[in-house]
Amino acid sequence: MTDQTQSLDSFRALALQVTCHAVNQASDRQEVRLLIQKTITRLAKQIAASIAFIGSDCRLIVLPEYFLTGFPMGESVEAWANKACIEINGSEYEALGKIAQKYNIFLAGNAYELDSNFPDLYFQTCFVIDPSGAVVLRYRRLNSMFAPTPHDVWDKYLDCYGLEGVFPVAKTAIGNLAALASEEILYPEVARCLAMRGAEIFLHSTSEVYSKNFTPKDAAKITRAVENMAYVVSANTAGLANSPIPIGSVDGGSKIIDHRGIVLAETGAGESMAAFAEIDLAALRRDRHRPGLNNLLSRQRFELYAQTYSQSKFYPANTMLNQPVERKHFIQTQQQTIERLSELGII
Repeated sequence: MTDQTQSLDSFRALALQVTCHAVNQASDRQEVRLLIQKTITRLAKQIAASIAFIGSDCRLIVLPEYFLTGFPMGESVEAWANKACIEINGSEYEALGKIAQKYNIFLAGNAYELDSNFPDLYFQTCFVIDPSGAVVLRYRRLNSMFAPTPHDVWDKYLDCYGLEGVFPVAKTAIGNLAALASEEILYPEVARCLAMRGAEIFLHSTSEVYSKNFTPKDAAKITRAVENMAYVVSANTAGLANSPIPIGSVDGGSKIIDHRGIVLAETGAGESMAAFAEIDLAALRRDRHRPGLNNLLSRQRFELYAQTYSQSKFYPANTMLNQPVERKHFIQTQQQTIERLSELGII
């Protein structure tokens, strides 16, 4: 087994495309726990078989968005928190940590998570577990249409975690890791703030429509890689089971893209470990240190944009601070934002 602290110039990564088994039909938290346990047991076997095929230099595995539970379908914020969200130090992380330990891997994924600092809410959290079994990165999704985010409780969240906790980057033996959740690949500012903190590999857990046509998210994955000179490891679901949504609606297209925007590996539909490729950190770092037209990261002039950003107020912060909200809150807040921007002549 490789020394967990030994830095690697190259290794293989896998965007593991697996089916998400929704838990919405479960009657209570106890039944959800049992369903999650079955998912983790199934994943352990799939991870073991994938590594046996790819090789022991597979050191990073990224899992899809909300792979343990699926997403809320009509449940209130309180109901989903009580039934389907996991604890920060819960048994689920412990079980996933044992998988990471056993196979000497960094294991990344995404889950709905509780936080005692915000007892009335939950957050959609991207995490990375290192080969010791410890959670070394915890990123809370910042842009979501129907879930609470740190921005919705912004002042208190900053008091609790600071800006580094909003945009975390884990410096590890396999490079500087950062996470993006699902549609956040479409938000260049999130990836950029992570790149400013040294991110070299974006771990993208997603559950999205796959098409033979080039989608906006496909374009965004390549763009985020090129503009930040970073790898993107994007793991999609292999369908959403036990849901009224047709199972194949979010199925396929997991991929790995290098810092030049080249798609190194991609899979079609269905459960698959075909999206694996070498991560060549030495090459990435050479390019980041090479002067010239293509070194986009070193050519950024952020001072040009800072004042415009600081003066612009679009979607409001703190809308869920110290007040319970219903599901309709999200669409109502967006509608109000659109009306305000229209009145200002911005849109």
